[in-house]
Amino acid sequence: MVSKYTKRYTEEFKRDAIALVDSSAKTVTAVARELGISSESLRGWYRRAKTDGGEGESGELTSSEREELKRLRKEVREQQQTIEILKRATDFFVKENDR
Repeated sequence: MVSKYTKRYTEEFKRDAIALVDSSAKTVTAVARELGISSESLRGWYRRAKTDGGEGESGELTSSEREELKRLRKEVREQQQTIEILKRATDFFVKENDR
């Protein structure tokens, strides 16, 4: 049975795991197995660290760019809600004035 709780690892642990991959001749899978973590988790951390360090694939977003995108999407969503509320209020007051 799969646990419904996701393990959380500290940033220090992630940095150390990434450094271990870089400093050893072992594969990501071998290092993950040694540390008792998912190879996909370690692979994701490693890929993100490389991208943040400017070594990622073309078109990949850095962590700060991801955070900015997330913030901007939230802001757009909030503004769309505000616009919708203002449209409804305008319709309401136009109908009230027509009476």
